[in-house]
Amino acid sequence: MLSLYRIIKFSFQDIIRNGWLSIVTVTILFLSLFSINTLSTASYISDGAVNAIKDKIDISLYLKADSQEKEIMLLKNSLNQNSRIKEVVYISKAAALEDFRKKYENNQEVLAALKEIGKNPLSPALIIHPVNLEESALLINELKVFDSPIIESRDFSDNSIILGKIENITKRINDVGLFIIIVFALTSLLVVYNAIRVTIYTHRQEIEIMRLVGASNFFIYMPYVFSSLMYAIFSVLLIIAAFFPLLTLLQPYLEVFFTGYSVNVLSYYLDNFLVIFGAQFLVVLFINIFASLIAVRRYSKI
Repeated sequence: MLSLYRIIKFSFQDIIRNGWLSIVTVTILFLSLFSINTLSTASYISDGAVNAIKDKIDISLYLKADSQEKEIMLLKNSLNQNSRIKEVVYISKAAALEDFRKKYENNQEVLAALKEIGKNPLSPALIIHPVNLEESALLINELKVFDSPIIESRDFSDNSIILGKIENITKRINDVGLFIIIVFALTSLLVVYNAIRVTIYTHRQEIEIMRLVGASNFFIYMPYVFSSLMYAIFSVLLIIAAFFPLLTLLQPYLEVFFTGYSVNVLSYYLDNFLVIFGAQFLVVLFINIFASLIAVRRYSKI
């Protein structure tokens, strides 16, 4: 216990005596973690955008207004037999009219024109969702030749081009992010290495005395390893304190942009708090200890 107390005391003395160097070290580690979390947030948001577009991708078959319910159900069941179709949603004339009114509830001219017609001008429809987005082109080709006497028209709007662009952007973000992470990791390694090296240089006489009185390598190395632990703790606590207020400010804008979709980056970080920040702490701690051990081994040979 006495040795542990001395190791901790010696470590805190080094951190305080080399205050500016400690601040620079923690700042570099903080910036590294900030860049990682920013890229992780961007990746989460882009994934949310991709999923939102995937949910929007569908194929519509508009049916004749006088189609019988029995005929529509037979057509729906027939389509459900296709292995490329995830589900078929039936939109009746009444449901289509209700959706139309909700969509244009603030446009009195459209509602007045609808009232002037005096009847429901909309047709029933079958909305088809593909199982696999990559096979949507094949499904569209099949539905183009699919014949039924109650089909009036078909809508094959293809959003896969937009989806492809977003996925390309996501890939670029991940590639750039990986490069930035590697740069910051190497920078952190060098900063911690130099911080320990400077500390050892300032304490070279003390280390020499400890060697002469028979101090073990463990006792000489551990204060610097403990300092590395402190740097990791401080940097992770700082990123938590700084990043969550930013997420709180960002979330309302995401809710407006992704209306109707579950893209909650704040909940994502809260639900995975231990996994995300625990992993970041372990990585930072490993980098710090690795750099410390290299520096101590090289510059503590008295």
